[in-house]
Formats: sequence, C-alpha cells, structure tokens
Amino acid sequence: MALKDLAEYIVKSLADHPEKVELDEREEDDTVLIELKISPDDIGKIIGKSGNTINAIRTVLQTAASSYKKRARLEVVGQGEQPAEENTEE
Repeated sequence: MALKDLAEYIVKSLADHPEKVELDEREEDDTVLIELKISPDDIGKIIGKSGNTINAIRTVLQTAASSYKKRARLEVVGQGEQPAEENTEE
C-alpha cells in the first residue's frame, strides 16, 4: 500500500532533517498504523500550531486510505530522546 510512501513524502518535504525521518507501517484488521520517528528539532514543525499540520497530514492519509476501504492512523513517536532518569536524592 502506498500510504507509507505518501506520509514519507509529505513529512520529508516539511522536515529540516529529512534524513532522520523513519516510518514503520503495520496493518491491523482494516486499519493501517503508521509510526513516524523524526528529529526532535522537527517535532514542532511537523505538529504545527495547535496540531494543525499533523492533523492535515492525517486527513490526507485517511482520504487516501479510504480508497482502499481502510482507515489510517499516524502516530508520532519520539526519536533521539533519552529516557528520564529518576532522581533518588531527597
């Protein structure tokens, strides 16, 4: 299915670091789940003000998926983030 390619094209066009864009696609029943990993520097740009940009990308993907009688979900997962260390000093 070309949904992953479509998402990759859109996100790489918007990102300042397109080489760090990674997408994983999984299909579950009638839903295509696309997980997007991007540079922490690009997260604000891809999400956009009040989430407008990411919602527009999701709308485009959902519209494309509907032609295959599927649903599309796009989730942004962090990349390059260090797990928070617990502070044990009190």
